[in-house]
Amino acid sequence: MNRTDKHPSSAPASVDIAIVGGGLVGASLACALAPLIEQGALSVAVIEATPILELASAPFQPSFDARASAIARGSAEHFTAMGLWSAMAEQAAPIRTIHVSERGRFGATRLTGEELGVEALGHVIPNAWMGRVLHRRLAELPIAWHCPARVETIAPVAGGHRLRLSDGGELEAGLTVLADGGRSGLKERLGIASDSQPYDQVALIASVEMSRPHGGVAWERFTPEGPIALLPLAGNAMELVWTHPLGAEQRRLALSDGDFLAELQRAFGDRAGRFRRVGSRHAYPLSLVTARETTRPGLAVLGNAAHALHPVAGQGFNLALRGVMDLVAALETGRERGEAPGSPALLADFEARRQADRHNVIRFSDGLVRLFGIDSALLSHARAAGLIGLNLAGPLRRGLARRAMGLER
Repeated sequence: MNRTDKHPSSAPASVDIAIVGGGLVGASLACALAPLIEQGALSVAVIEATPILELASAPFQPSFDARASAIARGSAEHFTAMGLWSAMAEQAAPIRTIHVSERGRFGATRLTGEELGVEALGHVIPNAWMGRVLHRRLAELPIAWHCPARVETIAPVAGGHRLRLSDGGELEAGLTVLADGGRSGLKERLGIASDSQPYDQVALIASVEMSRPHGGVAWERFTPEGPIALLPLAGNAMELVWTHPLGAEQRRLALSDGDFLAELQRAFGDRAGRFRRVGSRHAYPLSLVTARETTRPGLAVLGNAAHALHPVAGQGFNLALRGVMDLVAALETGRERGEAPGSPALLADFEARRQADRHNVIRFSDGLVRLFGIDSALLSHARAAGLIGLNLAGPLRRGLARRAMGLER
């Protein structure tokens, strides 16, 4: 991997693609572009504000408190195509069953891998391990790596954008990809507005240890306070995502571990067993955020910079990774046609590939939150009947499972 030149020349370096953000989404894009990079067909720079590359060579120490993500089967297939899945799978816990229910009601539905003839519907992988695997691959590629560095200014120029970096470097990129989660303010500086719909909810996230093996079951439990998700991890551990009304999470963050586990047990019930241990607790406010523009000439927006979803359906990273693969497909098609990476025609192709998938996932996730967030006895009975009906209707259930697996859009 090429290192940042600490004494750059006055002329900006020219690259085909500048990826702003070397986290999971940006690193996945660079890895997906590896064949074109290694052929010399594309020159790529990655700009990342946090010093992370050195972690790729350090010994990996699994942590009980590590954040994790649900990786759909379709996403695993994308990582397989990149040659990364065998390494990813070393720390992956399979999801063999998805169990969806509502607290206090008999209605439930179960989606199983066995029913679809697959070993697992998806996997749960610690984010730190995914990052480790991706950055090991990046270290093998001839890319320009600017880390730690931030984009201080970005401006359109003929044929792309000019980026001035905090490490003193300057780049002219035919295509600039914003994959920085939208936290750097680059979208705002470029005049790209976002629509934000706060849910007035907060996700409380922690690792919990169960009294019995989870058997690869992922639980989605809707309660009057908000949904509770449990995702299988190694051993008897599970990733907890507990949604609270805004402000209500503060009291539970302050509870002792014992009191917290007791309240969680009362809220979730006994279906998954007894909660025995909890790790560090973290809270994140929830909103549906969508960028009004995801492409411009010479510019593409990916990941949370393009769309931030409620975690209830576990689709955020999977949606982002499909965006990565659609951009790579558009770049490959554009190259065959002789189009520059940032050309309007190429980016229109990318947007056409993404539009329906993005709309469907956002509508599904948002609708699920709002449907189960309405406190109504009549509607609660209807939801229970719907869950029972879905469990009995094999084709509908299998269709939902295939969508959850990322195999249908």
